[in-house]
Amino acid sequence: MNRILHPLLASLLVFGIAACSKQGPDSAAPAAASAPAAAADGQVTVGLAVSTLNNPFFVSLRKGAEDEAQKDGIKLITVDAQDDPAKQQASVEDLIQKKVSVILINPTDSAAVANVVKEATGKGIKVVSLDRSVNGAEVSAHIASDNVAGGKMAGEFLLEKLGGKGRIVELEGIAGSSAARERGEGFHKVVDGKADVKLLAKQPADFDRAKGLSVMENIIQGNKDIQGVFAHNDEMALGALKAIQAAGLKNVVVVGFDATADAVAAVKAGTLAATVQQQPELIGQYGIQTAKKLAAGQSVDKFIPVPLNLIKQ
Repeated sequence: MNRILHPLLASLLVFGIAACSKQGPDSAAPAAASAPAAAADGQVTVGLAVSTLNNPFFVSLRKGAEDEAQKDGIKLITVDAQDDPAKQQASVEDLIQKKVSVILINPTDSAAVANVVKEATGKGIKVVSLDRSVNGAEVSAHIASDNVAGGKMAGEFLLEKLGGKGRIVELEGIAGSSAARERGEGFHKVVDGKADVKLLAKQPADFDRAKGLSVMENIIQGNKDIQGVFAHNDEMALGALKAIQAAGLKNVVVVGFDATADAVAAVKAGTLAATVQQQPELIGQYGIQTAKKLAAGQSVDKFIPVPLNLIKQ
């Protein structure tokens, strides 16, 4: 019996192996079938962690990233922190769990994201900061306009319009963000130490239009003798402009930063004096281009600058 069964078993085994070898890709084992499509087709997946999509600047940044990702066949996953550092940390941790190749991060708070950036890089995920830098953690690249130069540009224009003298107000962005710190630094390089320039108030309005309005209203209640305003972004500038108009103040020079569509329209209408033009779509585009290189194992520059311009009346 053993001598008969052994050849039969051998034949069955040979037949089974031959049958398996003829199976196509649709007959793969369940474990292989459950593998993500990205791994099967080589598609790169990039995470985009934005501080807030309630700001036109970052909506434009996302659009630039989306358009470039679609062109390059890159899968893009966008998460919105809604200006909440804790929410941003959680959303970046979610991107890490999804095993994206690269994370593009626009920090809500430059220092608060350090730990989650370290977590990502520790798991082999490349991180690139956009517009705002990361403090306390290493990233592969930083893509931004020169915010210090932009703040300086705004200050020089404001003083030129005021004839080198006047009482001015500064509306700051979110405390802890690199954009607020750097734009303020550039502005103060120009206005500080000027005998005929008085800084009446320097208050945060968190890059928000409604807060820009309310903060400016409070400042005006204390002093209506204001000649100039520099806001760290256009949303605050437009809020401040509304407060100035409602108070009936005349000839107040207001300068914003970002060149959003609403701000450019206000410059053309003659109500906003100027806005420093960044190019958020280009920041998003550069972000995807940089992510593509990093995913391919290529080296990139540590700082990738985006040109600035001044849009004025």
